[in-house]
Amino acid sequence: MIGKLDLYRIFNAVSKNKSFSKAAIELYMTQPAVSQAISKLEKELDIPLFNRTSRGVELTIEGQLLHDHVTSALGMIQVAEDKLSEFKTLQTGQLRIGVGDTISRYFLLPYLEEFHQEYPGITLNILNRTTSEIINLIKSGKAEVGICNLPVEDDQLKVTPCKEIQDIFVCGEKYKEITEKPISLERLMQLPLIFLERKSNSRMFVENFLKERGYQVSPVFELGSYDLLLEFTKINLGIACVIKEFAKDYLDRGDLYEVQLEEVLPKRNIGICYLKNVPLSRAARQFVDLINT
Repeated sequence: MIGKLDLYRIFNAVSKNKSFSKAAIELYMTQPAVSQAISKLEKELDIPLFNRTSRGVELTIEGQLLHDHVTSALGMIQVAEDKLSEFKTLQTGQLRIGVGDTISRYFLLPYLEEFHQEYPGITLNILNRTTSEIINLIKSGKAEVGICNLPVEDDQLKVTPCKEIQDIFVCGEKYKEITEKPISLERLMQLPLIFLERKSNSRMFVENFLKERGYQVSPVFELGSYDLLLEFTKINLGIACVIKEFAKDYLDRGDLYEVQLEEVLPKRNIGICYLKNVPLSRAARQFVDLINT
């Protein structure tokens, strides 16, 4: 079939032009070469396709039947080639991104907006999951890239830090006096603490930091939403562990106050994750490059 494709293209040109010479001009071929190609196709199909006349050529009944199908098939091939060209130029396609709600709202939105403006034909499929769930999505092929709270350690993934963040503790007006000077971790553990739920990477990072220093976290609230974390703290329900960069508006307005610690938590990063051994699509590569620039 593949070997006959060029013959069918020549057949289609002759059918359309009703002339070997005109088809030869269109195809940038010699007339004898076109005539030989048609003869070869007729021989392989074992049926005459054209009636030769003094005015040119006319399709036989069998040739007309073949012409109808070949025209449709070549049209479909052209559509497919056009679609492939659109994919190469990012005029169409889909990009599946795994990301948590918090990172999506406080970090990723401007990049999504810029990418959509630049490539409106690319459908963005945002999969909101925890970091561990995002890793599973990437490994199963259900997401091409993930934007995660680091650290992420997995031999199958390429992990690139893209934004440095700082975990801090904050309080509302009721506990403002503890912000007057740095407090010890021991004192912090005596306060009513508010954390994200256990499966979040942010929670595990801070909890491990405290465990290494001999402290067991027992929050009064464990929440699944970062916005709830901020709002619970704002109404004085406890002292919350938050990401400073994502709580900036609350801190700037004076809704929350940073609790200074004698031992500051180490900084960490948000990072882009994708499979090492699977090439990124053109759309995914453009998106990764956008964030990294």
